[in-house]
Amino acid sequence: MSDEQRFALADNVFTTIERHLRPMGQAQHILMYYELPDELPTSRWAMRWQQAGKHIYLPRMKGDTLEVVALDTHLTPDTQYGILEPTGAPLERLSLIDVAIVPAVALDRQGNRLGRGKGYYDRLLPQLSQATTVGVSYDFQLVDHVPTAELDIPLNYVVTPSFHNFH
Repeated sequence: MSDEQRFALADNVFTTIERHLRPMGQAQHILMYYELPDELPTSRWAMRWQQAGKHIYLPRMKGDTLEVVALDTHLTPDTQYGILEPTGAPLERLSLIDVAIVPAVALDRQGNRLGRGKGYYDRLLPQLSQATTVGVSYDFQLVDHVPTAELDIPLNYVVTPSFHNFH
């Protein structure tokens, strides 16, 4: 896909989230991710929501865990995957996060996700139990069934360019 196509699909997904996800209107603290080349792009929306007065956070790898750090202007690529990460202090009160936008390699309509296999989000999501969690991906990543393990936590919502499960 061209960058133009990728950003158009992302605009579709995030416009849907803005219009249909009720908690989004009141959300003040949003966890997102900065995309890898094969992921749905979020960076423009992170900046857009930040400019609208919302507090945007990005994950930062620390060993086998993810820290949640406020989006700042000092993003540096991590040494393992080249993912842009903020450089500030980690958020100590994860209960502040209202909405978490989560990437996936694959999602199913029930909110089950398949990540990249390292379990970073599997360890982070239990700490965000008060947040509304939203998995985002391209349509081709939406599958009928994602296999799950006992510790997997389903996401509250799934959004692709042509599917969402908002009620």
